[in-house]
Amino acid sequence: MLIRFFSLIFLIVSLAAPSFAQGSDPKSLFDQLAAANFNQAGELIGEIAATGDPRVVAGLEALAEGDLYVRKADKVVFIARPAGSQLTLIDPLTGAEAGQVAKSAVTKIRVNNNLRRSIRGALGGLTLMSPDRNARLQAASTILGAPSAENLELLETALSKETDADVKTLMEEARAVSLLSSDRSLDEKRAAIKTLAAKGGREAITVLRSAQASVDESLKADLDTAIASIEGELALWDVAQNVWYGLSLGSVLLLAAIGLAITFGVMGIINMAHGEMVMLGAYATFVVQDVIRSHAPQLFDWSLAIALPVAFLFTAAVGLVIERGVIRFLYGRPLETLLATWGISLILQQAIRSIFGPTNQEVGNPSWMSGSFPLGGMTVTWNRMWIIVFSLSIFFALLVLMKRSAFGLQMRAVTQNRRMASSMGIRTPWVDAFTFALGSGIAGIAGVALSQIDNVSPNLGQSYIIDSFMVVVFGGVGNLWGTLVGALSLGILNKFLEPSVGAVLGKILVLVLIILFIQKRPRGLFALKGRAVEA
Repeated sequence: MLIRFFSLIFLIVSLAAPSFAQGSDPKSLFDQLAAANFNQAGELIGEIAATGDPRVVAGLEALAEGDLYVRKADKVVFIARPAGSQLTLIDPLTGAEAGQVAKSAVTKIRVNNNLRRSIRGALGGLTLMSPDRNARLQAASTILGAPSAENLELLETALSKETDADVKTLMEEARAVSLLSSDRSLDEKRAAIKTLAAKGGREAITVLRSAQASVDESLKADLDTAIASIEGELALWDVAQNVWYGLSLGSVLLLAAIGLAITFGVMGIINMAHGEMVMLGAYATFVVQDVIRSHAPQLFDWSLAIALPVAFLFTAAVGLVIERGVIRFLYGRPLETLLATWGISLILQQAIRSIFGPTNQEVGNPSWMSGSFPLGGMTVTWNRMWIIVFSLSIFFALLVLMKRSAFGLQMRAVTQNRRMASSMGIRTPWVDAFTFALGSGIAGIAGVALSQIDNVSPNLGQSYIIDSFMVVVFGGVGNLWGTLVGALSLGILNKFLEPSVGAVLGKILVLVLIILFIQKRPRGLFALKGRAVEA
């Protein structure tokens, strides 16, 4: 009797062994996809990935792309590639060709979005233990974006062997996401919720919200707390992002307005052609880059450094000609000066249209100004960051010029009391001329910076002239510190108003607020001192 019992056991094991071996064979698992529905196919994908065989990658990728077919004659699965009117069959594991067949001899294995997500997760799991750090990072990111309970064991195995801190952190987050859809214990899921809360970000909120409908009731309070915590953190980062956008806009306004603050403060000239000086600086950058592209493309990363002195000298020369040729005859007649400079602005715009055409010109970003990087929960673009640094550098260089040079001393003397400065031997007409040239040159430098973030067109300066005047009036005419504070304040205020009331209404509200402010402080935030100013 005992002998018969053991014989029966041996027979059962013998019969089951081939079936078990067949189920764990990747080729057999691929062939089973022929008769599987979407749910069964998802389970088979997990089993294929669980074999850990790197040869299955090509077959899974072909399945995701819709290139996996079943041969009708024997129900064997192949990768199929077009070959004229026929298809070339390729083994999904070995990559060996198995001949060509007519398209009617095979049937495509259909996939849906759920299967594609399962395939992405499976492919990610297969590279979790790759010797290449970047491959492991990519695999963990893939699983994080397509979580699956089937990847848990593979993730935990990879985690136990991982030594890189960044990769390990990403794997722990991917494991936490996968845990919420598994049948693990409540304590493990509670720990996973804490991991996701510590990760933060909008992706974590999406995962936690999607888990609310399926998790145990006792975990819902933990989920709500984690979501509220992440939302509060995101709100703070949104405020920080708006402040950053405001600072970047303020730095642009500072660049556009700082030259205007000098000419307006020293000469009392309402220069409506100031925006065109900015435009000329941007076109100078375009010309420099065009020459470099044609004759020395290897110097393209240095194009802005070359364009800066070119734009400054060119626009300063144009400003000097305008002051000597037109403006010096109109001192003390503000309305005529305004009309004359407005006419000059129209002439300059039309000249640029005639030379370069009315369309936007391409001005490229050097490699060091391209792209962005994350900073906590916000994104910082390199071009905006460098423009902020550049505008502050120009501001402090101009401040040193005004405070430490003889020319700066003469400018300040003319600003405070023109008659007294003239009686002390200062040639006020030439101070006016070189001041106007300096302001125009700084506007040209602003054009170099603006060419990196705005369209270079004949209308470029018109976008900034009104905002520049608002900055100068709000900060205090002729006061550089007032221009800095005014530009940054208006930039930040604009960025906080725009999301709630829109860009156009936001600018109108800013204008109304400035008008109300000027009613209380007619000389702006930082009023100039001096007998002539106070008279």
